[in-house]
Amino acid sequence: MKTLLPCLALGLTLTAWGLSAADWPQWRGPNRDDHSPDTGLLKQWPKEGPKQIWITKDVGLGYGGYSLVGRQLFTVGLRDDKELLLALDASNGKELWAAPIGTPFTEQRGDGPRMTPTVDGDRVYALGAKGNLVCAQVSDGRVLWQKSLVKDLGGKVEVWGYTESPLVVGNKVLCTPGGSQGTMAALDKLTGATLWRTTDLTDRTQYSSPILINHGGHQQVVQLIEKRVFGVDPESGKVLWKSDFPGAVAVIPTPIYQDGQIYVSSGYKVGCASVKLSADGNSVETVYENNKVM
Repeated sequence: MKTLLPCLALGLTLTAWGLSAADWPQWRGPNRDDHSPDTGLLKQWPKEGPKQIWITKDVGLGYGGYSLVGRQLFTVGLRDDKELLLALDASNGKELWAAPIGTPFTEQRGDGPRMTPTVDGDRVYALGAKGNLVCAQVSDGRVLWQKSLVKDLGGKVEVWGYTESPLVVGNKVLCTPGGSQGTMAALDKLTGATLWRTTDLTDRTQYSSPILINHGGHQQVVQLIEKRVFGVDPESGKVLWKSDFPGAVAVIPTPIYQDGQIYVSSGYKVGCASVKLSADGNSVETVYENNKVM
């Protein structure tokens, strides 16, 4: 089965976005919590449905999401045997530029890239399903640097490919290559140079994307992998804590943080769990675990 990116639905929902909505620069929004600051939204669609503003069918195959900054939409797709990072004009859907990410990833349930680009100032970051991370210029798509999570960082392509949306923290872009060199990596966002690896945590990667939280006045990055959820100091790469959460087949959902607690979940009859951070953020205790998602 091949999958067309959700460009048709998006075209229907851009009635206000092209002009006045807040930016949505990365996976799950500005804070990776799926909360939008926009107000005055319709409580229900009109009887005749929303007005279609534009439609495009040329973004390609894949499972990519969209980022929105100003008048530009960013997404990823497989087209002409190339995985591409694309920029569209949010007002009319016209393609502004396309930048190469890597060679095609193929899988019986659907080919192509499967992440949401991360926009940071004048740069945008995208990860191909085979693990090629690119940094491109927002204005024209010129690729400024690229790095392979496999060849350069010792990771391994899992069954359904790399699906992570990289996280920018300060001068770093964080990703999860997995493997013996360290589960997570921080790269210089301007050059791609490796700044640290979690050498004391070397689990394989999965399909989740990390989040940045502020707890007790300190930042930390939280990520979910196959057998555990963990927190990392974004400055040093030190693993602050880890908690077992054994997944099965595929661990996908993004962790959720609120009021000192972190919630994680997974499919395939695994369920969910919540852990509470200590005051200093260096340890956690389990609040509950359940094989049903709550």
